[in-house]
Amino acid sequence: MIEKILPPWVASSDCFEDPPDVALFPEEEAAVARAVDKRRREFGTARHCARQAMAALGVPPAPILPGERGAPGWPDGVVGAITHCAGYRAAAVSLEALTIGIDAEPHGPLPDGILPSVSLPEERAAIARLDGDVHWDRLLFSAKESVYKAWFPLARRWLGFEEAHLVFSPSGTFTARLLVPGPLVEGRELTGFTGRWLVSDGLVVTSIAVPGKPTP
Repeated sequence: MIEKILPPWVASSDCFEDPPDVALFPEEEAAVARAVDKRRREFGTARHCARQAMAALGVPPAPILPGERGAPGWPDGVVGAITHCAGYRAAAVSLEALTIGIDAEPHGPLPDGILPSVSLPEERAAIARLDGDVHWDRLLFSAKESVYKAWFPLARRWLGFEEAHLVFSPSGTFTARLLVPGPLVEGRELTGFTGRWLVSDGLVVTSIAVPGKPTP
């Protein structure tokens, strides 16, 4: 499903169930040795997806260990992102991307009281005006997660929910304007991202993929 909102120069793989025979590298096993079963299954299946996506690029299997702030550590030359939620795991990788952010969430309303803590007043006003069967509050949360995942590998610092202003198009795209100074990227200050979103199969998925060099 995630492939529908990613460009052709990004490889992806997803699962709606946890395969029973997922094999982890010893280093990965050590990383989740004390984790509860739910976390182990999320971790294992997400890495299964990541290695399938890497294989599509000709990248051999390798450990993908949690790094700073839990961000996955990719093999040299690989840029990617991982997401997991109830009933869904996915990974997206590229050899041509500057950064990638993906997120998946159950397509339902956010729990009471959460929206004000993850959004700006103008964002709440904007999504209140949008029509359709989309739970825009959940979509906003998912897109903010994708923004953070795309931001962190470039900036190496935290980005709060209130530090990016998102605007959605019902056509399946969104823009994110950074409200804090961004890092220099290829000689220019990063000021925001553009992304895509999709609602399908009881899920909302969002993605950002920034190319790192001209693609064929």
